[in-house]
Amino acid sequence: MSIALSNRFHRYLIPASLALFALAAGCSGERPPRPQAEIGNADIALPPAPVASANAPREERVVGLAEEIENNANEMTTQSQPHYTGDYGFAAPVQNPVSTAENIYAMSNSDAACRTRLKRLGVVFTEKSPINQSGSCRIDNPIEVSGFNSGSIAFKPAATLNCQVTEAFARWIKGDLQPSARLRYLSGVNTIHNAGGYSCRTMNHRRGAKMSEHSRGNAIDVTKIVLNNGKSITVRKPSFFAFREKGLLNSVRSDACDYFTTVLGPGYNREHADHFHFDLMQRRSGYRACK
Repeated sequence: MSIALSNRFHRYLIPASLALFALAAGCSGERPPRPQAEIGNADIALPPAPVASANAPREERVVGLAEEIENNANEMTTQSQPHYTGDYGFAAPVQNPVSTAENIYAMSNSDAACRTRLKRLGVVFTEKSPINQSGSCRIDNPIEVSGFNSGSIAFKPAATLNCQVTEAFARWIKGDLQPSARLRYLSGVNTIHNAGGYSCRTMNHRRGAKMSEHSRGNAIDVTKIVLNNGKSITVRKPSFFAFREKGLLNSVRSDACDYFTTVLGPGYNREHADHFHFDLMQRRSGYRACK
């Protein structure tokens, strides 16, 4: 009987001891160490994970979590934004891109294409600021022309013109003036002297007359042509025996009508006795004045 009591006592004593040991460990607040994570060749101990208080009511835990999220959001919004500069290849931000793009003098597609053609023709020119004198005298996108044929033909003095009349003049030089000079003088053109391009004035400087095409940079006046061999041909009515000079000047007048809508020169009137006037005046009937 004593042996049976002893066995029964041990059967209940061992589980009770284990339960007391586990209770004592839980009361002490100590937790067994967390396993270590192996990163590379070093062992780094991970920090203990936060333990939510089991005694805190559920509502308080939810409110605390919401406050933490709000604080984090405030910290993110108050962080300084990146400053883009040219050093990193970013363009500075534009506050109002619509207003900066608005420009009454913005170059049209036709003007841009015209400039491309000028470069192919070898015209030497520079861009100039828009000209607008009370609206009567205006060039939205003027250029200053100083040479042709890639600079081998000088244009003196440099003249302010629009792109369209410059292109017509360059094509006339290449297609007719140069061949005519070589045919008659066996020499190319060196310099073309002009009496100016843009000029805010009326036709023939007469009061009350219509505005001249010069007021739009749409006209060119040529006074003299100098060849590579030194020959200088002044625009005037040639003498009776000046056959080559007369032939060149007559060719200039007739051939230029294929490129310009107006060609006036010596013999037309007193105002054009010493120069050729070329312009691109637009007439309703399409009439070309070659006189």
